[in-house]
Amino acid sequence: MSHIFDFLFGQYSGYETIDIVLEIIAVIFGFLSVWYSKQNKIWVFPTGMISTSIFVYLLFKWELLGDMMINGYYFIMSVYGWYIWTRKVDSTHVTPISRTTSKEKKLSVAIFIATLIFVYFVYETFDKWTSWVAYVDTVTTAIFFVGMWLMARRKIENWIYWIIGDIISAPLYFYKGFTFTSFQYLIFTFIAISGYLAWKKHLNKNPQTL
Repeated sequence: MSHIFDFLFGQYSGYETIDIVLEIIAVIFGFLSVWYSKQNKIWVFPTGMISTSIFVYLLFKWELLGDMMINGYYFIMSVYGWYIWTRKVDSTHVTPISRTTSKEKKLSVAIFIATLIFVYFVYETFDKWTSWVAYVDTVTTAIFFVGMWLMARRKIENWIYWIIGDIISAPLYFYKGFTFTSFQYLIFTFIAISGYLAWKKHLNKNPQTL
């Protein structure tokens, strides 16, 4: 049993207790944020902002620039999403769940490519191309940037990006030595699948929002 524990959590032996506690708190609020997103509730944003704020601090301390940028971007897009989700499209209705338009699909591709280029130059500047992990980080960063933008705009396709990104991130974070965060992304994968199905059901019941 001790061997299993060491395999899963042995990397934390050299961490400061406060950092471990902060990671757990960030993971808890991350769970809450994704759960509220699945439920289509505005609390997705304040809980997400707490989680990302903590992760920005920890990832900066751990010198994981790609991951830090993702969480910094999440925080900014959470502010934007909070506004979009509460903005009234008429006198009684707020922005509804909908599918991406042709223009938004093109913008999604543009955001993905722009993020790849941006992260490339950041990693090049700080000489972070030290292993294959950096290349995977670049791709997951681009995936999550698009997913967060679509979620902020209440587009159902955001879940597809989250599912893909979560599937990649779960083993990647475990490899990096962050077991709690790895478990978070593993569970995120199942919540994202459930979220997609829930939003799809909502759209089927409300065809006027398509």
